[in-house]
Amino acid sequence: MVPVMAGLVIVGGHRLKGSESTVAVDQIDPGADAVAGAGTEATSGEPATSAIPAPVQPPKPAVHSRAIDPDVIAQPELPAGELERIEPREPLSKLALAVPPKPKMPDDWNGTKLFQPVAPAAGLIDAKGYSVAVSGIDVVRQEETCTTDGKSWPCGIRARTAFRAFLRGRAVVCKVPPEGGHELIAAECRIGKQDVGQWLVENGWARAAKGGPYADAGEKAQKAKAGIFGSAPNLAGISAVPAAPPAPEAPGSILEEDGGALKPADPPTPSE
Repeated sequence: MVPVMAGLVIVGGHRLKGSESTVAVDQIDPGADAVAGAGTEATSGEPATSAIPAPVQPPKPAVHSRAIDPDVIAQPELPAGELERIEPREPLSKLALAVPPKPKMPDDWNGTKLFQPVAPAAGLIDAKGYSVAVSGIDVVRQEETCTTDGKSWPCGIRARTAFRAFLRGRAVVCKVPPEGGHELIAAECRIGKQDVGQWLVENGWARAAKGGPYADAGEKAQKAKAGIFGSAPNLAGISAVPAAPPAPEAPGSILEEDGGALKPADPPTPSE
């Protein structure tokens, strides 16, 4: 069998050698849009071959783009029907119902103690950063003057002096908020159980405001000619302030003189 197979191989090799032919391949230009057709003749009498097709490129994904204009804002789409307002939802917990405490106003505040009050005028109180005008009265200013029987007298200073004597540095309780301020506040004030406004009007050191709570007391003070509604105070019985004695002359030296010469000071005793 071996010699037979070797003979077949030799005979087949001669046949392949006799039928060999040269194949010409055209060069392919990747930038060309068309490939030479079948009618092109091969060079040197060699048979033409079919053009080799270009490799197929995968398709690129489609890219969708849109123009963006920052000056144009798209309107939201609204339903065709009319809008209907609905009730808000229930709170998620009871903590959501908590509200901050209501600040106390002068009418709700029981009163603030003002220590060491100072009266710049009858009915005005400065203390603890507050500036309070007693409500229900017309304050008598310090520079005000009154005329009685054709005689003018400084009733404003006299009223301030009487008001200061009434206060005597005692703490005043006024219906003002606990935080002080620089603005003038009109409020009711009292010392103990004594109404400050009532005392001023009854004694004629302030005028009752029209329609205020002290209107009746103001009429009684005018009829009684009390305070600023009366005559000028009589100062005839008050003696003048005596002149102060001259101050003693201070010595030129604390050392004693003996015959015009200063005596030496005694030496200090040693401490035990």
